[in-house]
Amino acid sequence: MAGRITISDIFEAKKQKKKLVAVSCYDYTTACMVEKAGVDIILVGDSAAQVMLGHDSTLPAKMDFMVAITAAVRRAAPNACLMADMPFLSYNLSHAQAIENAGRFVVEAGAQLVKIEATQAHLDTIKAVIDAGIPVAAHIGIRPQSVIKLGKLRAEGTTADLAYDMISLADRMVRAGACSLLIEGTAREVAALITERVSVPVISCGSGADCDGQILIITDILGISQNRAPKFAKSYADLQTLMIDALTRYADEVRSAEFPDDDHCYHIREGQLDKLLKMLRTLP
Repeated sequence: MAGRITISDIFEAKKQKKKLVAVSCYDYTTACMVEKAGVDIILVGDSAAQVMLGHDSTLPAKMDFMVAITAAVRRAAPNACLMADMPFLSYNLSHAQAIENAGRFVVEAGAQLVKIEATQAHLDTIKAVIDAGIPVAAHIGIRPQSVIKLGKLRAEGTTADLAYDMISLADRMVRAGACSLLIEGTAREVAALITERVSVPVISCGSGADCDGQILIITDILGISQNRAPKFAKSYADLQTLMIDALTRYADEVRSAEFPDDDHCYHIREGQLDKLLKMLRTLP
């Protein structure tokens, strides 16, 4: 896809059965690389609270933090379709609060759509944000923001009853106007049924290969994650070993005075050192 990828482009990809590639990343430097790799969608996820800040859940992510890193990613990746994650308690208090916070991502950070972790209870909120003119991706299946309520996250859609409820929820989200679904940690068969029955693009986060696209976190892809990776994650490199080796060599060279060598220093202009030394002799 040439130029900025739009939501219309994402719909067209589903229509043409072209798989969509999405990556979660959180900063300018990695987003530059993601953009160069030609990824379709970048999600600035609230998992930044874990990956960047070292928290044990996504809950500590705050709006100001999320807006700032989303804006940084947009500066790095002007062409990717940019999705911003609505953090915990940013859409739960009122429709007005949800619209205001979603609007900040669009106005201040250049996001094209926001993602909301969705249950039946959030249906009216999601509809209110959409009615305000802000596209919404509904996140169903495993919902990391619910960890405080559930205590432990587990695979979803693994029984007929649970699968029926999820498929029904997906249908309601699409009818409410959601422009996309992100399905996390859900039985492959159930995610496949949802993908087949809904008109909007469906992105899998650990929900099998039958969805319209896939998303993974940048640190898992590159092999630099400091957190335990979920079952569905896959590393395509072991950059952690390379990075630790580079840092160790740097430390060794500093301690042995090998770095910086003369090529890595600035120098006074030719003839100026003698002049400077003469000037210094005049100092009291």
